[in-house]
Amino acid sequence: KLFEHPDFEYHQVLRALSVIYDHFDDIQRSVYRNSCNVVDRKSGVVFYDCTNYYFEIEQEDEDLPPGDHDSFEEMEEKKGLRKYAKSKQHQPAPFVQVGLLMDLTGLPIAIIVTSGSRNEQLTMVPIEKKILQGYGIHDFIICTDSGLSSEENRKFNNFSGRAFITTVSIKKMSAKDAEWCLSPTGWFMEGEDRTLKRQYDITKLEETDEDRDKYYNRIFYKEKYVESYDEERDISFNQTLLVTFSLKYRDYTRNIRNAQVERAKRAIEQGRTKIERKNQNDFRRFVKSESRTRSGEKATRTKYLIDEEAIAGESVYDGFYATMHNLEEAETSDVLKITKGRWEIEESFRITKTEMRARPIYLARKDRICAHLLIVFIALLFYRILERKLENHYTDQQIMDCLREMNIAKYPNEDSYMPAYTRTDLTDDIHRYLGFCTDYERMTDWRMRGNCRITKGTSKRKKTDSR
Repeated sequence: KLFEHPDFEYHQVLRALSVIYDHFDDIQRSVYRNSCNVVDRKSGVVFYDCTNYYFEIEQEDEDLPPGDHDSFEEMEEKKGLRKYAKSKQHQPAPFVQVGLLMDLTGLPIAIIVTSGSRNEQLTMVPIEKKILQGYGIHDFIICTDSGLSSEENRKFNNFSGRAFITTVSIKKMSAKDAEWCLSPTGWFMEGEDRTLKRQYDITKLEETDEDRDKYYNRIFYKEKYVESYDEERDISFNQTLLVTFSLKYRDYTRNIRNAQVERAKRAIEQGRTKIERKNQNDFRRFVKSESRTRSGEKATRTKYLIDEEAIAGESVYDGFYATMHNLEEAETSDVLKITKGRWEIEESFRITKTEMRARPIYLARKDRICAHLLIVFIALLFYRILERKLENHYTDQQIMDCLREMNIAKYPNEDSYMPAYTRTDLTDDIHRYLGFCTDYERMTDWRMRGNCRITKGTSKRKKTDSR
């Protein structure tokens, strides 16, 4: 696996993790700066989101006693790291929370590790302050989901060259705003010249098969200017509510809900234990219970039924997607293009938990857990850079499997090596990017050590794009 075999014990690894934690922020800054010399970082637009890493333990970490004059941040720092709370993966176990900041091209910028019980909205401003100090990033647009869309977070990004784009829930809007969002009239088609002043009624997009084919992949939108004021900073706080509608997105959400309804029906058939718990995105939200007879008397058994009213109530929002932003001169198409990039941060979380096997984490101390997650973050950055250099021609699973299988074997009683893997187009592309090859029939010890020096940047041998 490794040409230069490590010579250390497990306890030394643990102690090294503590040292890494002591330089947690410095390492991230250095990694970001050095990555700018390798790839073009587009940090004018950044994305932020949080995820959980759970631990297979029963006892959560205890909090340290707060001081008499501790600030809010100091009190948060003294909280135990592994805490019980509402998990994104619905795991009934203590977990830690990790916030990831990513640039427009999908490359990680920084992470923040906090207590699992901390409100994720409170993690956004601290990580922004981190990159404002020492990263050379000052003017940027931050894009988040509705879970991070607090008013305080938006106001923090309303001055000093910062701006925001955040998704918002139509369900949680005032009745007046929700009615405006769902109104079928007054819509414009994205990409069409707005000076034509042509407006659409979205209930008439499917009057004929020809209309449906014409509009199925198009996005319709309307905007509403919302004036407000930031009294704390004594500046205006004006926002634009942008809501979109798409037939394709409507059918997508309907298909997901129909599948969940089918799961709810099967759960009812299987019995009560399968349907008692529910959350915002759980299929169990479509199940209701009846504990009384038709005459109003208390029943001895609870009856479970499909909640048709819940299904109808949710279907009202099919196809709609709302955002708030404070970009006064931005084109609507540009705002929509930025919001579409949010999927990449979710993919990054998935890669760390699947292909990179970031958990289970067999560590207990806060400093060592944070250091482990920092190593995961750096590995994710290396992977994203390699993926970009390979021009996104391969999946994350293909790249990870290939790297794990690129082993070399030593000839018996000789200082030479041979490849112990099968050469493919992917291995050729990796070698082309790295500037050296390891798939020769025989490689001398001198050549292998030269390859190692290239990876460390200490070799005088020039990288080549060909053999």
